[in-house]
Amino acid sequence: MTLKVNSIVHHEKSKYQDVLIFESSDYGMVLVLDNVIQATERDEFAYQEMITHLAMMAHPLPKKVLVIGGGDGGVLREVVKHECVEEATLCDIDEAVIRLSKKYLPGMSVGFQHPKVKVHVGDGFKFLDDYKDTFDVIITDSSDPEGPAESLFQKPYFELLHGALREGGIITTQAENPWLHMKMIADLKKSIGTVFPVAEYGWTTIPTYPSGQIGFMVCCKDGKVNVKKPVRSWSKAEEDKLCKYYSKEIHEACFVLPKFAEKALR
Repeated sequence: MTLKVNSIVHHEKSKYQDVLIFESSDYGMVLVLDNVIQATERDEFAYQEMITHLAMMAHPLPKKVLVIGGGDGGVLREVVKHECVEEATLCDIDEAVIRLSKKYLPGMSVGFQHPKVKVHVGDGFKFLDDYKDTFDVIITDSSDPEGPAESLFQKPYFELLHGALREGGIITTQAENPWLHMKMIADLKKSIGTVFPVAEYGWTTIPTYPSGQIGFMVCCKDGKVNVKKPVRSWSKAEEDKLCKYYSKEIHEACFVLPKFAEKALR
């Protein structure tokens, strides 16, 4: 996948990573961290909606929601579409991503403007350590498992997530691409499975990510919950108004994997 650069809008090295925003000819504004595309205005909804609503719709009443990472604000934008949410907290380690997204990516960063949103700049690992039995849903919108996000793919992090969730709580986390990272995904699912009794892998299509797709682990503290089936849903009219990608049908379909991936994750 190649994008034509119309202009470099902003470039800086933050305390944690290289941050670049450029305007492309076909995909609008593009956010790049450490030379890896994180979001484009044209297709970001496919990722933001799925990583959010897979967890939110699998929970009967998510009132308190935590987003780890997600400094562009897109996941927050999706979380507050759920009227049952009373508080949505975002914790991102890099203030530069939040600051620049607010300035250059208004379609995503609109999430920061909602009155139910609270923002904490800091390490998600340390933030979670201070919370027990607090959140109904936790969404980890991380970059790839290297650099500042590396610890967010390791067992101790999932143990912290488990402890911070209320009974019946659900998490989603970015979980890479089966065409490129099948062994890593299998190892991750196995590791998470020692912490959460329910751990399922689903995926979405998104043109500007490697191989055109990205996956998620969706996990629950309650072993009786089937996260593949939404327990809440919007009407068709509400889906048309609120979503560009997610639907009740897509929720169920995204867990159907090609045979090579299904076998690897048994």
